[in-house]
Amino acid sequence: MKFRTGLLLGAAFGAGVAIGPASGYLANQFGVQFLPAALAQDGGRAETYRLLTLFGDVFERVRAEYVEPVNDTDLVENAINGMLTGLDPHSNYMNAKSFRDMQVQTRGEFGGLGIEVTQDNGFIKVISPIDDTPASRAGIKAGDLILALDGQTVQGLSLNDAVDKMRGAPNSKIKLTIRREGQDAPLEVALTREVIRIQVVKSHLEGGDIAYIRVTSFNEQTDSGLRKALAALKAQAGDKLRGIILDLRNDPGGLLDQAVAVADDFIDQGEIVSTRARHAEDSQRWNAKGGDITNGLPVVVLINGGSASASEIVAGALQDHQRAILLGTRSFGKGSVQTVIPLPGNGAMRLTTARYYTPSGRSIQGLGIAPDVEVAATREEKPHFLPDREADLNRALTNSGGTSQGAAPVRTDLPPIVRDIPKLPPENWPTYDAAKPETDFQLQQALAVLRAMPVSKHAAR
Repeated sequence: MKFRTGLLLGAAFGAGVAIGPASGYLANQFGVQFLPAALAQDGGRAETYRLLTLFGDVFERVRAEYVEPVNDTDLVENAINGMLTGLDPHSNYMNAKSFRDMQVQTRGEFGGLGIEVTQDNGFIKVISPIDDTPASRAGIKAGDLILALDGQTVQGLSLNDAVDKMRGAPNSKIKLTIRREGQDAPLEVALTREVIRIQVVKSHLEGGDIAYIRVTSFNEQTDSGLRKALAALKAQAGDKLRGIILDLRNDPGGLLDQAVAVADDFIDQGEIVSTRARHAEDSQRWNAKGGDITNGLPVVVLINGGSASASEIVAGALQDHQRAILLGTRSFGKGSVQTVIPLPGNGAMRLTTARYYTPSGRSIQGLGIAPDVEVAATREEKPHFLPDREADLNRALTNSGGTSQGAAPVRTDLPPIVRDIPKLPPENWPTYDAAKPETDFQLQQALAVLRAMPVSKHAAR
């Protein structure tokens, strides 16, 4: 079976569990085989046998004595999901329904609120709201903690269960209780569900000569959408196009193959990303196939604390190749790869199977990618390593095997103007309005940097 590797927030499950004699019901009901008795005499295997017998004993005791009848499937799925979510923040089990929901979302359409979430310390944490969805219009922000849904606490719910509760029929309503940094009291936010059709690539011309392309997530439509957007902007600008801004802010990531394809659009040759798994033979490397679709135009990439996973692969590759200048704030720091493994008739599991590394050998796991030009969005945003990143999640993987502790290769190609770019907007800077690009301080600084970059130098590469 060929598994698809992605960078999706999720979880995993190991098959082939064996149960001891005390769990005869389990073996008969779920097709689990017994361990041979000889294994009980074999060191560590004997301890494994004892623990699996303990699991069977607990299962039987819960079935027989819990205050209310319990569904066997629920018990087993809860146990599996607990095993997986206890590994790291991104491994979990998906039942058949959750697996179908994930496949729909990966294709770019699903029903709900439009929030990318993960689980942290028993609560649901917002990675980022998706543009033009009920969540973004209601002001949900990256880093918000969802405490309750319709007044019911999310503590005790798995990530899948919480997501399932947030999804629902279009026009149905739900109330979220949110804790936000800097707010003394929880916020109550009422939302109306919609069919979420994700437009993953949005674009327009800035000043008639700069292509602005925003990528909101990496699903199956991302690379083709970016290519179409750039072609349209080239046609619109004629021969005046002098540079590209690739906006990856608050992009939570998605599919690894799409990250590779997008990075490949800007790089002529060399490595894009590599992964290192537990077993050396499972490690992989992806190289550019050649053919920069921009013809060497200067590129500035916008990143922030909501830029995660696939976004960081693209940003890291373009930074290491000195193909783009990164501007903004440090990224989220999710440097692990999840493999989605279908379980016939029983959904699927997402299992963390590798760490990924940028072309220079950096692991950004828990560290994130530092921009070449540090610029905060507002005066309130701290222009250094913020809390609520990957490293702050419970059971986050350690940063391991990389070079230089996440430091990018030294750059000598930055234009002199970067020394004059302010890290914070002036005190009288207008409040950000998505409909008014002139209020986007980071974007305006990116435009200034891009216009200072010589076109001819890059086009000659």
